Amino acid sequence: MEGFHKGIPFKKIGMKSQDTSALFFDNVKVRKENRLGDEKTGFKIMMRELAREPLTVGIMAVATAEGAIENTISYTKQRTAFKSPILGFQNTQFKLAECATQLQIHQAFLDRCIELLVDHKLTTESASMIKYSATDMCGKVLAECLQLYGGYGYMWDYPIARMYADNRVARIYAGTNEIIKIVIARGLLKDL
Repeated sequence: MEGFHKGIPFKKIGMKSQDTSALFFDNVKVRKENRLGDEKTGFKIMMRELAREPLTVGIMAVATAEGAIENTISYTKQRTAFKSPILGFQNTQFKLAECATQLQIHQAFLDRCIELLVDHKLTTESASMIKYSATDMCGKVLAECLQLYGGYGYMWDYPIARMYADNRVARIYAGTNEIIKIVIARGLLKDL
């Protein structure tokens, strides 16, 4: 979805439209015909599909970083300082180059994880690695991009501010990155 603010185009990206709340289920009964799988096999089913959740969060983080970079390039082409577009400044170019490099590194690993998923070979450890690493990378990219917006970057009218706020939760859900590191470490140490 495209938008414009003060003549500057941007892509509308973010989660602020999502309603988040806690759900509680007490004394719920599920009829036999509505169950997924056999009785007492839910944990096994969940464990078999466990790698999908962190992989999905990794996908979202990589896509968010890409959107932030695209929006920031568009913004810096039109935003001026000292009568010149700030995209022409070496610092802006270096920061965007650093962000784009991190994005490409994570995109390559993400692509590999998706190939492994398709081949039914994606491990929970690898999926956890992309989730942890991509969400941290995305947070850093968003911080750099927000900085390039200057004071406007902190204003809710600009998509970078919403992306920055929305992304913070990515390091929390699907297992906090601290818990994810434990999952990774256990995978590394299981054969020792």
